[in-house]
Amino acid sequence: MQKHINDFVISVATANGSGSQSSNNVLVRTLFRMGLPVGGKNLFPSNIQGLPTWFTIRVNPNGFTARKRLADVVVAMNSATAANDMNLLRSGGFVFLNSEIKLAPNQLRSDVKTLSIPFKEIIAKCSNSVKLRKLLVNMAYVGVLAHLLEIPQSHLDEVVDHQFGQKGSLAETNRQAIAAGREWAATHLKDLDFPFRAIAQPHQNDGKILIDGNTSAAMGLVFGGCTVAAWYPITPSSSLVESFVDFAEQYRTDESGRKNFAVIQAEDELASISMVVGAGWAGARAFTATSGPGLSLMAEAAGLSYYAEIPAVIWDVQRVGPSTGLPTRTMQGDLLSAYYLSHGDTKHVVLLPGSPQECFEFAQIAFDLAEHLQTLVIVLSDLDIGMNLHISKKFAYPTQPMNRGKVLSSEAITKLGSFQRYKDVDGDGITYRTLTGTRHPLAAYFTRGTGHNTAGLYSEKPEDYRDNMLRLARKFETARSLVPEPIAEIVDEAKIGIIYYGSTEEALKEARYELKQLGFSSNTLRLRALPVGRATQDFISRHERIYIIEQNRDAQLMTILRGEWPQFCQKITPILHFDGLPIDAETICSHILQSERARV
Repeated sequence: MQKHINDFVISVATANGSGSQSSNNVLVRTLFRMGLPVGGKNLFPSNIQGLPTWFTIRVNPNGFTARKRLADVVVAMNSATAANDMNLLRSGGFVFLNSEIKLAPNQLRSDVKTLSIPFKEIIAKCSNSVKLRKLLVNMAYVGVLAHLLEIPQSHLDEVVDHQFGQKGSLAETNRQAIAAGREWAATHLKDLDFPFRAIAQPHQNDGKILIDGNTSAAMGLVFGGCTVAAWYPITPSSSLVESFVDFAEQYRTDESGRKNFAVIQAEDELASISMVVGAGWAGARAFTATSGPGLSLMAEAAGLSYYAEIPAVIWDVQRVGPSTGLPTRTMQGDLLSAYYLSHGDTKHVVLLPGSPQECFEFAQIAFDLAEHLQTLVIVLSDLDIGMNLHISKKFAYPTQPMNRGKVLSSEAITKLGSFQRYKDVDGDGITYRTLTGTRHPLAAYFTRGTGHNTAGLYSEKPEDYRDNMLRLARKFETARSLVPEPIAEIVDEAKIGIIYYGSTEEALKEARYELKQLGFSSNTLRLRALPVGRATQDFISRHERIYIIEQNRDAQLMTILRGEWPQFCQKITPILHFDGLPIDAETICSHILQSERARV
């Protein structure tokens, strides 16, 4: 059988709460330490312990770690799903079936190799604790896979020690379970023609880390000067705030033990964003983290931030909607909601990170933009970026000072001789502000969520309202030149242009490679923020055909771009993926190939 070196997909099917997450992380982190391009995606239930969960590990020599539809190896540990788990395999694959699971002959596949493995017996001598043995069963399949893939034990030991504590008995017990799995495989599978190997590539991952987007964002928020977090727990954003608390405890606690930050769990999402707006008004850098249902509830205060021009940041880790939807599945369904959040004529700056590294960077940029523009900034991550492990370059320590925007000191007010909070002095739509506590008799002003004039005084005059709304529109135009630029990859002769954003990045790289092998060259543009600028318009103009890839049903980005430039409507075709699973390269390729071949 042909050998596959550092090129395989493993899917582990277990029950939620069985301890499999620790075992799967051991495998992923070990492969990473070996210098291999690896990704891990966890598909877990939103309800109670005991429901099915799947974890997919992909290693690829080209660095493609997006989801694959079919696996090479399935470890079937869950009797409730074992029959269906057979369908996760490609033809010629391998099933490692827990021997306690009995399948009928008609539930087995003739085109795959099924091996029954007594995982419970393998670890029987590793512990006297019945509870612990239930968890160690998972480490047994780590040992079996490690033997077959020829993973060096030294790398596994390093990860186990790091994960369970080097000197603890728990680490030693887990090492014993892995060793028992190795020993069983060496004895009972010695004649198995297993074609997959994990061969170490020393130093290939030097300077890189394995991290999820929520942790990255939390770190970036601390580095970005955030001192206030107000939130209401919701999947899949809760771990972001929990990580922020951990980092803030470490880096925003002084030698006397005084905490220089505040984290408040509000009674609901509207209260949390209102607290953020209040903190922003007082001069603090504040954020809330949520997902789609919470974002919907924040609309009223979002409008206040926009109209009263108070800095605030919402970090939305998107999941499948509407309503409760699929709380533990990924989607890009909140783009239109975020862009127009609130009633009336409202448009918000939206940042679109495509990796953990950009989660770290955009967390800082969001505060700079919110204070520079004196407005709400919404960051749209998603569950795939936020909760799954991705390889990233190490984060760079920020060297640029925080941009607090047009803030007037008492000395500046004295020099000017006057101050009107909502007066556009420079023509860019951005007015000057003072921070609370500024010691000057002219520094105070009323913050208005109602109609107001340039001085911040209450007004229902039509001309005051109209002038104010036109100024806010000018400010939004100014934002086009301030938000992160899109990233283009251009091949001069390509007639096909592909526009995408966010977590589609992983699958798009692979799809573009596959399309090129089939003779279809393409240029790509990854949007990183709204509002879009001239670069996006130029990209659309230079191509005969544009494909916009989105992970939602209603082509939300396409709707926005067609609204900006209706003259391009005929050349834009949407590619939509919205089943809750991370988008894969096969989906992108099949849609583009079908469309391109139909033109011939």
